[in-house]
Parts: sequence; structure tokens; C-alpha cells
Amino acid sequence: MRVRGLAVLLSCLCAAPAQADVRLLTAAAIHTGEPGAPTATALAWDDASGRVLAVGERKALLELYPLAALTDLGDATVVPGLIDAHAHLMFLDSTLMQADLTGATSKADVVARLQRFAADNPDGWLLGNGWDQNQWAQTDFPTVADLDAAFPARQVWLGRIDGHAGWANSAALRALAQQPGQRALAGRWQPAGGRIVRDARNQPSGVFIDGAMELVRAAIPAPTQAAREQMLTRALRKAVSQGLTGVHDMGVSREDLALMRRFADAGQLPLRIDAYADGNNAALDDLCTHGAYRHPGGRLEMQGLKLFMDGALGSRGAALLADYSDDPHNRGLLVTSPEDFETAVRKADGCGMQVATHAIGDRGNRIALDTYARVLGSRSDRDHRWRIEHAQVVALQDIPRFAELGVIASMQPTHATSDMGWAQDRVGPERILGAYAWRRMLAAGAHIALGSDFPVEQVDPRLGLYAAVTRQDRAGQPPGGWQPDQRLSAAEALRGFTADAAWAGHDERQVGRLQPGLRADFVVLDRDPLSVPPAHLADLQVRSTWVDGRPVYEDAAR
Repeated sequence: MRVRGLAVLLSCLCAAPAQADVRLLTAAAIHTGEPGAPTATALAWDDASGRVLAVGERKALLELYPLAALTDLGDATVVPGLIDAHAHLMFLDSTLMQADLTGATSKADVVARLQRFAADNPDGWLLGNGWDQNQWAQTDFPTVADLDAAFPARQVWLGRIDGHAGWANSAALRALAQQPGQRALAGRWQPAGGRIVRDARNQPSGVFIDGAMELVRAAIPAPTQAAREQMLTRALRKAVSQGLTGVHDMGVSREDLALMRRFADAGQLPLRIDAYADGNNAALDDLCTHGAYRHPGGRLEMQGLKLFMDGALGSRGAALLADYSDDPHNRGLLVTSPEDFETAVRKADGCGMQVATHAIGDRGNRIALDTYARVLGSRSDRDHRWRIEHAQVVALQDIPRFAELGVIASMQPTHATSDMGWAQDRVGPERILGAYAWRRMLAAGAHIALGSDFPVEQVDPRLGLYAAVTRQDRAGQPPGGWQPDQRLSAAEALRGFTADAAWAGHDERQVGRLQPGLRADFVVLDRDPLSVPPAHLADLQVRSTWVDGRPVYEDAAR
């Protein structure tokens, strides 16, 4: 009687629609995301608005809405829509149309994959993405010579798995040299915020890190508008098929936002995009001129910007306070100077925008925290929800500062399980204690939000749940998990991809939980993620994905 009364009460919090406009769904378990709330078995929503009316027991809601259209999911489990708090849709767009080098075991494997891809894509630059020298027997960076024998004339450009380095062949370097005003690549000079890897003769070896990659990218013809539309369509379709109902897209240009807006206008956005402007550029200027952008359909917004502090750990571009343990005299790169970074933060603050900063190394994180502290001043206790993206290697004494400054640690569980084989080699046994330290962040009182950083990692939040709870690879290694004291519970991991991610995007009054008045965004799974053994989390099957109470993906096999 108590649960039925609750269902009736909650239904009255929204304007009562006609019975014919009510949709009712029943399932073995419905997790609302409300702390302490019992597991429900029925969910009702207004079909016109797509907002939840009531959550409770099946019998109570069937009595309350006897004429509602009923969907019985049987033994399935429903969870709030999964939100990836750090991803790159437009980057995914491009990688889906390039050679997939993820998991390549050697340089020869990379070349073989490129040859197969080139046979079906014979024209233009040969592009690929996903190589990782840390997975090879010889972990040194590759060179032009490794590509030239197979591709002597066609330009080749291959992005590293982390997006912070690229590998070119000699034909690509020749094309780069022909760009107007291009400085000779040989010598000792380095571009701002980047590094050209050179050999003993000071000739470019073929690898470009962080800011140096822009030199090569400038020589690659831009995709056509039709190609960009196709790329975005494929990326969106991929995301919803994995159970994502929302994405925080980090680093969106004015042009990218315009493309997304056209999709939203046409009703072609199947999920919600929280777009973050690409640094101190045109998109931020638009925000400062016109204010935060929100599409009237509720599926696209931009009210913050994403900045870069340093590079990535895998390519030794993450900025460290001391030398890399496996590369003496190297402390990584600051992609943005501290002065330019603070200028951008102050500009965004003055325009009322949320700030999110990529910081991976302990020096990068400290500069970001120090800058936030100076700019916020006495306002650090206000509800600003500024973020540090990745917060991957943090000095132990800096971890409490996240809570003190009200800064969200936006972290990606699969980074830990991808990097665990070599991360300690980079930073040593002491600094590793502050790396991928989810539990230490929570214990210090920080808010964390979880994501994947796709396409650096796979577009699959189930892998994130698995990594967060087990800290193991898919083979179950190492036994007990890597740094197991930093594991999260299944409930904490699920909250990181739902309510906590929504809060990080200022969206908690719209999504992240299933309660009356919020949008009916949810995912139907074959099993209960809060009940299955942790080893099975990555194997959960997405039966369907719903946004605004409408299915945007359904498993065709069912």
C-alpha cells in the first residue's frame, strides 16, 4: 500500500495527461537512480512530452493508468539513460571512416591493416587511427621508414590511440613541406605546444606530438559537407546502439555545432549532446556574445568550453612535476602556456561559462587547479561545477583540492585498464598512487563523473562499468584487479554514468535519474548491472535505448 500511495503521489507532481497519452512500461527491475529508493517494476510517462509521470510497482501503476499503452519487458532490467561525460563525437565520426589500427600488435600489423584498407579506399590520403607502440614488442616510436616501403607515393597519416600523436610517411612530409609558409622540418626548433620527433641528424622521424600534429593536418584536404553529415550520422547510430542517451562532447567548433544544430532542427539527433566549445576560439566568442546555447528540442546545448593543459601519458606528453621515470630529462608538454590558459579561463568566467580542462600529468593538474583557484577566488564555494578532464595523474596532496575548490574530476575507467601495463613505468611507484585514483577522489569529497574518451577508448559504457568495478582487462587480469583499493562499486559506477554525469553537465533537472518530471531517458538491459557478478558487466546486452520515451535503438536480433 505504501508503494502504491507513492506512485499516486508522484504522478500528481506533473500535469495529468489524458490516459491515451500515457505510456506504461513494466520490467523485472527498474533502477531509478534515486538514493535509497526501492527497485521499481513499472514506469509511466507522458508520450507527448516524454517526461516521467510515475515510478513504482506494476500493480499500482496498472491500476493508476488502466488505459495506458503497455510495454512489458519481461525479465529485462531498466536503468537511467547512460551518459558519457567525456567523448568526441566528431573525432569518432572521422575514425569510423579510417583504417582501424586499434589493437595492432606490431608495425607490420599496422601496415597489413593499411594495405587491406587501401584496397577498398584507393584515393587521397590514407588515414588511420588507433596505433599504440606500448602494445608492441619494441615500444619505441615508429618512423617514416616503417611505412615508406609499402606506401612510397601515397600520403599516410595515422593517429595514435590517445589522439595526442600522429605518424606520417615520407610522402606526407613532402606534402607538408609544400604548404605555403611552412618552415623546414629539420633542425632543433619546435612548434608551440608540441614536438616534432627527430632522429640523430635532426631530421623528422615521422612522429608529431600534440601541437605539432596541426602542421600535418593543415595539409590534409578537409572532408566535404556531405561526408561530414554521413560521419556524424554513423557516430550517433553507434553511440545509441551501446546504450548512450547523452554525450558530453569535448572540443566542439563553431562549424561542428552548426552541423549538430542542423541535425537537431531536422529531428535527427537520437541522443543529447552537451557540447563544450573548442578552447578560446570562435565558438567561445559566440557564447560570450549570445549567451549559452540551448536547442528548443532539448537535445543539444553548449554552455561551457574545453581547454587543454598538457598532452597524454602514453606519448609522454603529459606534463609532470618531475622527470618521466622511463625517460630522464623529459617532463612532458604544456599544450597551452599557463598565461594563455588563465586568459581563456578568465574570459569564460566573465561570460558565465563552465570551464573544463584536459589535464593528465600532475603538473598539468596542478596548474589547472592553481589557475581555477586564482580566477574563482572567494567564489570557489559557489555552484560553478568547473571540471578537470581525465585528472589522470594527480599529486596526492592535490587530490583534496578538487573538493575544496568544487572541481569535478571527470575520469574514464577504461583508461586505467588500457594503461595499467605501462603506467607505472612512466611515473614510478610513488606517483602511481595518485593515478586513476577514483576511490581517493571520492574519499576526499570530490564529485566524479565517468566517461570513455571515445574514440580513444571504445564507444561502450558497459566496458567502463566493468573497468570501474574490476580494474581488470577483459581476460580478468590481473587477479583481484590493478590497484584494487581504487575500485568502485557497481552502484557507484552506474551513478557515475548517469546521475553524476548529468550533474556535471548541469542537467540533473532533466536527466540522470528516473523520477517524475524528468525526461524518460532509459536503457533496457538483459540483466541487472547491480546484481550480476562484476566479471559479467561488460557482457550485458543492450536490448533498447530510449530518449524522451521513444526507442532510438532496438536490438534487431530480438
